Amino acid sequence: MDKPFAITLNPGSSLANHTGSWRTSRPVYLDRLPPCNNQCPAGEDIQGWLFHAESGNYEKAWRHLTKDNPFPATMGRVCYHSCEDVCNRAKLDAPVGINSVERFLGDEAIKQGWKLAPPEADTGKHVLIVGAGPSGMSAAYHLRRLGHRVTVHDAGPFMGGMMRFGIPKYRLPREVLDAEMQRVVDLGVEVKLNSKVDNILASMKAGKFDAAFLAVGAHIGKRAMIPAGDAAKIVDAISVLRSMEGQDKPMLGRRVIVYGGGNTAIDVARTAKRMGAEPIIVYRRTREKAPAHDFEIEEALQEGIMVKWLSTIKQAGESSITIEKMALDDKGFPQPTGEFETMDADSVVLALGQDVDLALLNDVPGLEVNDGVVKVDPNMMTGHPGIFAGGDMVPAERNVTVAIGHGKKAARNIDAWLKASSYQAPPKHELAHFERLNTWYYADAPKTVRPMLDIIRRQSTFDEVQGGLDETNALFEARRCLSCGNCFECDNCYGVCPDNAVIKLGPGKRFEFNYDYCKGCGMCVTECPCGAIKMEAEEI
Repeated sequence: MDKPFAITLNPGSSLANHTGSWRTSRPVYLDRLPPCNNQCPAGEDIQGWLFHAESGNYEKAWRHLTKDNPFPATMGRVCYHSCEDVCNRAKLDAPVGINSVERFLGDEAIKQGWKLAPPEADTGKHVLIVGAGPSGMSAAYHLRRLGHRVTVHDAGPFMGGMMRFGIPKYRLPREVLDAEMQRVVDLGVEVKLNSKVDNILASMKAGKFDAAFLAVGAHIGKRAMIPAGDAAKIVDAISVLRSMEGQDKPMLGRRVIVYGGGNTAIDVARTAKRMGAEPIIVYRRTREKAPAHDFEIEEALQEGIMVKWLSTIKQAGESSITIEKMALDDKGFPQPTGEFETMDADSVVLALGQDVDLALLNDVPGLEVNDGVVKVDPNMMTGHPGIFAGGDMVPAERNVTVAIGHGKKAARNIDAWLKASSYQAPPKHELAHFERLNTWYYADAPKTVRPMLDIIRRQSTFDEVQGGLDETNALFEARRCLSCGNCFECDNCYGVCPDNAVIKLGPGKRFEFNYDYCKGCGMCVTECPCGAIKMEAEEI
């Protein structure tokens, strides 16, 4: 007898137990790039180490983090955490306190005595690094991990570069910096302090180096054309901050005028305040246009530091300065008004930016210098084969995070160059936009605010201004991560699939689809909290 016409499948055929033959599109698991990872100048896999931190495995989180950045306790204090500016969580309540958790992991590693992973087998290659600052020591770390012998020369008496000589102790305690620098040395990196390199080619030849990385910090303060009497005391901000590391502290007097509007100006004014002075910052533009980060300005104002906005110094005398008030024109640029004011001043500190001493590059064939920085190709190599450069020496934003990223990037390219090959960065995944998230699955969770030292102690001591998280709230903060674009095995797709087409592969292995049963309804995509599934056209 013939079968009813509604039955279209032969019970004995290969399609008898399958339900997905009419599908026009299929779900696919994928990894999207979290905006925090994409933003990080140091190239950290932020979401990756947060994943371990939120499970309470802090050592594994620290080890995952230090694959990219060996200085988390330092970075947790001085990085301006632009990753948090793009965090998708900010559109729900507040960004994840990435920087806070990073600092906690770094501090925990120091407390517990965790050691960095040992280097690979010795390659027989020897790399010279000039500068023991963030970029140089980052490159030293990554090159040593790759098995290369590394020698670092620095003109200063301590490791750290501008992290030590440009950042005050109240922002970065020296015991924290020393601990993280020493870890790199313990990997077998040789550091020669008080050892200035005067000629890079001569040093490379004398030491039989196979390659070099130049990472000299911007230690030379820029000057301004200010008419001044012979008795006027005018110094640069970097010299003041640098002298704070020695036995003889700078003698600035009680009435200190700081000229500039960047983070260095804020730092030197707050340093002077802690030395008992009454600093006043003079800046030619408005607060909104100041290059200093707004939270730094706000902390300075809280500490009682006065700022003269829209003002410029016209003349400096033995015990006073003359400033001219400025006014914005119709294009928003400051213009002189002809209105002057005289202020008492024992000293004037210029915080107008810094330059790099490039004398070591004299007579290097092929090397090009423009506007005080070294031209490099996309692989961080200068015009002279085998000489690479990064940090303050190349055209880029000057901060610790960028410098650390340069060190890592240079190390990978130096490693490839030494092997007569080229380094190819893996292609980036598509960005995990907020619109791809299913945010109603996530509970409200206010951001944990790090404690601040009270105002009285902040004004009178160099104790660290900002406190850190403890184990309890660090865990909470890590768990606020939305895991944007990457499966965290919440089981939603498994639970909502009407056809049992989702297969669990076990803890840490995620899922896969059984397309024999998937109808292509897209329910899994709709209900995935983190946007780790997409629909794509069925193959014909």
